[in-house]
Amino acid sequence: MSREDFINFSGFTQPGRLSLPRASTSSLSSVSGDVNAQGGLLPIANIGRIMKGVLPPEAKVSKSSKETMQECATEFIGFVTGEASERCRRERRKTMNGDDICHAMKSLGLDHYASAMHRYLQRYREGEELAAALNNSIRAPPADDDMIQIDVRAQLSISRGQEKHGTN
Repeated sequence: MSREDFINFSGFTQPGRLSLPRASTSSLSSVSGDVNAQGGLLPIANIGRIMKGVLPPEAKVSKSSKETMQECATEFIGFVTGEASERCRRERRKTMNGDDICHAMKSLGLDHYASAMHRYLQRYREGEELAAALNNSIRAPPADDDMIQIDVRAQLSISRGQEKHGTN
């Protein structure tokens, strides 16, 4: 492959990847007044909530750390989605699914995230099947103790623990 076949994508070098131009937040806010409207960033309030959810109650999160995490999370999602999209394009499909995301994570070397995502996806699908079955029967809504809840952070922790001990 020639040098032109490798295009830098925000610090990662992948064959055939495109580098999207990133506008500075100051130039975006002066044009529209709303950085997210044109920047395509995740909502900062959601990012802040996620960050606070894993910190002790007395901890505070600065605006700059929220903005940094906002850019990183947005970039991460775009990077994984771009890889999944490329797979769909190669297979001539128009719809990306969860399996494509898991495959993209594995191909990008994010195996432990892919494993956790795959387990989450399996449980999600089981929950959807259960919901469909319940909707098809004439039965009262399930009690709270019948609901399926999935803790993605716990799944990731389990995956990391198994990785340390050499099990899958």
